[in-house]
Amino acid sequence: MPDIAKPAMRPANPHFSSGPCAKRPGWAPENLRSALTGRSHRSKPGKARLNEAIELTRQILGVPADYRIAIVPASDTGAVEMALWSMLGARGVEMLAWESFGTGWVTDVVKQLKLEDARVTQADYGELPDLGQVDFERDVVFTWNGTTSGVRVPDADWIPSDRAGLTICDGTSAVFAQRLDWAKLDATTFSWQKVMGGEAAHGMLILSPRAVERLTSYTPPWPMPKIFRLTKGGELNEGIFRGETINTPSMLCVEDYLDALRWGQSVGGLTGLIGRADRNLAVIAAWVERTPWAEFLARRPETRSNTSVCLRIVDPAVCARSQDGQAAFAKRIVALLESEGVAHDIGHYRDAPPGLRIWCGATIDSADLEALTFWLDWAFQVATAELDQVA
Repeated sequence: MPDIAKPAMRPANPHFSSGPCAKRPGWAPENLRSALTGRSHRSKPGKARLNEAIELTRQILGVPADYRIAIVPASDTGAVEMALWSMLGARGVEMLAWESFGTGWVTDVVKQLKLEDARVTQADYGELPDLGQVDFERDVVFTWNGTTSGVRVPDADWIPSDRAGLTICDGTSAVFAQRLDWAKLDATTFSWQKVMGGEAAHGMLILSPRAVERLTSYTPPWPMPKIFRLTKGGELNEGIFRGETINTPSMLCVEDYLDALRWGQSVGGLTGLIGRADRNLAVIAAWVERTPWAEFLARRPETRSNTSVCLRIVDPAVCARSQDGQAAFAKRIVALLESEGVAHDIGHYRDAPPGLRIWCGATIDSADLEALTFWLDWAFQVATAELDQVA
């Protein structure tokens, strides 16, 4: 096999995982020295830190003052399921799915909650469903940014302001990197571990006044686990939205999230964070433009994620192989980059088509992505040479 020269430039930060994602530039464990470890989250200082996390989130994201924000257990998954279990069943529901997590919410609604009046609209990886056919007389559940497909909704123009149903939006890999139209969203969820590079296991739930009205006027027919209960005696449990969490949060993780939020403010708030992710996407887009063996999995440019960027390998020799053979080739590229310490965790999600998934969110520096593109070319050349040798 020919000796293929390695690129001279290396990413300073090789962490391109799509979750948990890279910590902010300059992060160090010493930044968390002031964490309230060993203190109760119900203490006065503990509640103050949790409420600060809520209010900084509101400030950076521009969440309206009459929307409630809660810190909830079990990451984005817990936040989404809290919304589904608490609000659905009052009217028909429309489920939109175009990647694995959206498909997971379909399973929750159809197989677990067993809602008979559920309409499921799905699209293949790389595509969006026909959003013009969505029935907003129903509640609508969708993922703003498909983390495992790299396909996002381009905007919220398809959602009417005078809708009858609620919109429940899994926004976990979009929030802090894409501009969400809060007036069109009734229950929105995300986790700390995505765009802000926080630690796992903590989720956020943002509720509109319409969502609150549903919670206080409707009681689901199924048993409600304690960690899903947002109401008490028919009234909203307001304490949850002031930092009085349902279960015990990690105060070390809270401090880490606060550190990330303050960094977000320092780079220009939401506009600055979006700009960083957009510039990162532009680096990958420029490389794809000049690279014959790779394409975006998202078919249309306006639907391409600027965070979870998914790529497919279109080299004819690779595409001629079986699906398992294509997956093995993609995994070889990933393994080569891992072994060189220049990129970690960039393989495609297990349910997605074979390819690569590179996190380009706000905590990633564009210079590291620039360096990575040269290593992607190197790894492809090595993997291709190995393939030729076997043939």
